[in-house]
Amino acid sequence: MMTVATTRRRALPAAKSREPSAATTRGGDTMTIRIHVTAASIAAAVAAFAAIVPAGAGGDKVAFPDNHAAGVLFTTVDRPDNKQFREFYTSAEALDAAKKGEPLPSGTVLTMIQYAAKLDAQGNPEKDANGRFIKGNLIGYTVMEKRTGWGAEYPDNIRNGEWEYQAFKADKSPNTAANLTACFNCHKPLDKQDFVFLYDKLKAAAK
Repeated sequence: MMTVATTRRRALPAAKSREPSAATTRGGDTMTIRIHVTAASIAAAVAAFAAIVPAGAGGDKVAFPDNHAAGVLFTTVDRPDNKQFREFYTSAEALDAAKKGEPLPSGTVLTMIQYAAKLDAQGNPEKDANGRFIKGNLIGYTVMEKRTGWGAEYPDNIRNGEWEYQAFKADKSPNTAANLTACFNCHKPLDKQDFVFLYDKLKAAAK
């Protein structure tokens, strides 16, 4: 009896040691499956996003317009809401097209330069002899550029013809914090005037 009992007691730990091993294996298989499924889901999501917005789409197409000052300063705007003074430049070709009531030509660049308005002691914008804001420090630039074939990657509810947008900081580097989607949404209703808010100002500035 002692021999049998001893044998049984020795056999029990062996049986117990195998059970955790099986459970661990099953748990490991489950974890492996979950990891593979998660990885596959992420890969699918990335592929879907890439299909919607291909490489090269968006503001990265628009380079800083170093020669904007060689164009035409066609209007300036005072913005009381954010206390800014803004200058707008474009090419003579764009003005000619607007004068004829036509869409602006491929290659058109519209450059908006944003300045902080000079403020008085009460924090209100100072005005010159003509009642206009006086420009202070440079804040940044916002650029619209139009090229043949641009915009095809966007859905119809976003696309602004062949226009792209980009924002630049005062040092002329891209402003990666800018919400360029807001530009598309804001200009979207203006399809009858080539998505340009200041189309009439372009027309008026044409000689």
